[in-house]
Amino acid sequence: MTMRCEPTTLEGYFEVQPPVHADARGRLIKTFDSTAFEALGLASMFSEHYFSESARGVLRGLHFQAPPHVVAKLVYCIRGRVLDVALDLRASGPTYGQIAMVELDAERGNGVFVAEWLAHGFLALTDQAIVSCSMTGVYQPASDAGIRWDSAGISWPHLGPQLSEKDRHLPRFSEFRSPFR
Repeated sequence: MTMRCEPTTLEGYFEVQPPVHADARGRLIKTFDSTAFEALGLASMFSEHYFSESARGVLRGLHFQAPPHVVAKLVYCIRGRVLDVALDLRASGPTYGQIAMVELDAERGNGVFVAEWLAHGFLALTDQAIVSCSMTGVYQPASDAGIRWDSAGISWPHLGPQLSEKDRHLPRFSEFRSPFR
């Protein structure tokens, strides 16, 4: 079985279905294959990796790094389930302001590739969700940016999410001036 990267409705946002090998001992999931990514023209060099733990109803996002320190992401939910969301920020792009969503499920082993011009966020759908994220660059606080979670027309299934103080005060999409062309 080979890794599949299926396009979504947004350019640069791919659902990734890696090979899952299961037997009596458990499962082995190959979460990255540079050959598969390079064949699609996707970034295949990652500089930083982290994970977050979230309780049901925690919403993280919508985040991105602005130029000149843009990053693409490879995201998996390794415990539980999350609703993963991307928002196109390319002002001159054909899908500017449009969103795409993929439910990431640890049991399925699926993930998403998120291009650098997309704002990204997720909502924890289970009592505990652990999300793993690899980034093509190192976090740069001066380039850290985001869009307020409830301002881009996203139909979140949980209307009273738990938010960080930072996410609570991000600018609304209607006030956003995109650095992405």
